[in-house]
Amino acid sequence: MGLFTRTKKAEAPKAAAKVSNKGAGPLATDRDLRGVIIRPRVTEKAVSKSDQNVYTFLIRQGATKFDVRDAIKELYKVTPEKIRTVTKAPAVRPSGSRNRMVKVAGMKKAYVYLKKGDTINLV
Repeated sequence: MGLFTRTKKAEAPKAAAKVSNKGAGPLATDRDLRGVIIRPRVTEKAVSKSDQNVYTFLIRQGATKFDVRDAIKELYKVTPEKIRTVTKAPAVRPSGSRNRMVKVAGMKKAYVYLKKGDTINLV
């Protein structure tokens, strides 16, 4: 019954090894952020919000606010103040005069708030 003994074995001291990433491959921060933002969302509401420095983008379903922040910095060279994400689930809804059931695709949107003076040219 060696599992329940009170004495502990002496652990060997761990040597502090230097970690070098030269030629070891990409870092965790080296990622392709162009796939995070699918496209800008240009609707009546989005255009009216752009006057208030709020821009709307369709983003990948698995993207986080931090991914969106990094992608906006890389692609548009501006730093967002705040990012809000909205997930719309896919649904089946009645449509038309006969109330035919139509499948509506889901999406994920990001509202990107910028500082005064910063702008993004979407056209």
